[in-house]
Amino acid sequence: MILLFLPLICLAILGLRYYTHMLQLSSYQFQGYFRFLRTNWVKPLFHLLFMISVFMAFAPVPVIKGIQLVAAIAIFPILIGLIIAHIPRKAKKKFVVTDRVKRLFITYAVLALIMVLVPYIVVRILSGDEAYSEINSMLFALFGMVIYCGLLPFVTALANLINKPIENRINKWFIDDAKRILREHEGLRIIGITGSYGKTSVKYYLTTLLSEGFRVLMTPESYNTPMGIVRTIREHMQPTHEIFVCEMGARHLHDIKEITDIVHPDDGIVTSIGPQHLETFHSMENIISTKYELLDAVDEKEKAEGGKQKGKHLKFVNYDNEVIRENMKYPDAVTYGMSEGSDYRATDVKVTGAGTAFTVTAPGGESAEFTTKLVGEHNVQNILGAIACANSLGIPMTKLKMAVRRLQSVPHRLELTRHGNVSILDDAYNANPNGAKVALNTLSLFENCVKILVTPGMVELGDKAKEYNTAFGAQAAAVCDYIILVGNVNSADIKKGAVDAGFDPEKIFVKNTFNEASALMYELDAGREKVILLENDLPDNYK
Repeated sequence: MILLFLPLICLAILGLRYYTHMLQLSSYQFQGYFRFLRTNWVKPLFHLLFMISVFMAFAPVPVIKGIQLVAAIAIFPILIGLIIAHIPRKAKKKFVVTDRVKRLFITYAVLALIMVLVPYIVVRILSGDEAYSEINSMLFALFGMVIYCGLLPFVTALANLINKPIENRINKWFIDDAKRILREHEGLRIIGITGSYGKTSVKYYLTTLLSEGFRVLMTPESYNTPMGIVRTIREHMQPTHEIFVCEMGARHLHDIKEITDIVHPDDGIVTSIGPQHLETFHSMENIISTKYELLDAVDEKEKAEGGKQKGKHLKFVNYDNEVIRENMKYPDAVTYGMSEGSDYRATDVKVTGAGTAFTVTAPGGESAEFTTKLVGEHNVQNILGAIACANSLGIPMTKLKMAVRRLQSVPHRLELTRHGNVSILDDAYNANPNGAKVALNTLSLFENCVKILVTPGMVELGDKAKEYNTAFGAQAAAVCDYIILVGNVNSADIKKGAVDAGFDPEKIFVKNTFNEASALMYELDAGREKVILLENDLPDNYK
């Protein structure tokens, strides 16, 4: 009978690895994990069907004539199918075996032992006959393992809940250690950057510009959560660093405050405010309030110092952003943008497929001409935010001009690469309504070529998802020659928006995977000059 446990153990290990990966992609948040289970319900359903089939097959009295035979026949195929379905496959974001994951697997093992050993011991105690007792005990232990495998997606959530107090305690120790490092780093200037979009680009650009006069540490890649920032401080902060550029991400109300309570920024930059992560924020008011928590923290630091050095702590906002303009609550904030009235204003913007040129006028009236190989007006906004901050901190315009020329595209954020007669405009990292519109505007700049959009659409927009994806389809119809939709999450809405806007439905294709879409995008009008926009690439927990 022990051999009967082997396939169940195999399913448990493979299944727990899979569901732990999905939990990890959901940042160990229950809301994100259960959203994944709701939208990817087939595997959890088959776990339950396997459990039900076993109990119906071994029921002492069949409820419906012949159902035991059907259930018994179904057990093995379902079990093998589940094992195969959970074999690890190439993921867009790899499963990382962190210490937290190891602690989860210890909890999984404890829960499995409880499910198997408790019925085994209880039946042994209650049964009289030794031989009969052993058989019964093993059978009930087997049933316990079947229940464990049947509820596997929920075992992951339960273990995460059980471990939460431990994780909170561990996280607190790490946070306190990071705070200690910052306290002991006298003279360090901390610049916080947040926004619905553009914050990562501004972070990279600002770090490059500030490096003209300072030793700078920035949070790498998208380390913009509290623990990602804490890890950066603990592992990379050196006594020689003079400035810490800290990207701050948010999905829930007060997420930014949680970060500012750790780092206490001297300066803050808000790059944009828009309808991103509406599924978790629930309203634009919550998004505005959370993004402005960064600038509130800058004010708090100034007040804590008694206002002795008025003007030492700087606030920067993108004045081209409509939401920011309509909700300006910081009269002392330095504004930047192409809009009239901006403190740092870009004018004479000339955009071509080869790059962008523009003139920047500073608050004191000084003007300088800048050139960059980056394409698009959105990049002018992001570079301008970096120029405003760097110049305010003492880097002269002449030095900034040279640094702007050296700026590189941020990976997967409208990153332009060329392969023969095909140009790839890679905006695959993330997508939101404003960013998607900017990406299409950038695509429209290219002339005398075939324009192709490849996208799975936008997620985490709550009950606005249909509205925004339909509008996205209409916007794409005005720019693209072909539209390739990936997956079924948003394809119907985007297609409807495009077709309603007059786009030829014969030029819209729906593919199950990005690999299929990739093969098609090269086949379309093969041999002709073309530009392909990759707008968003959903992680595995959205499939």
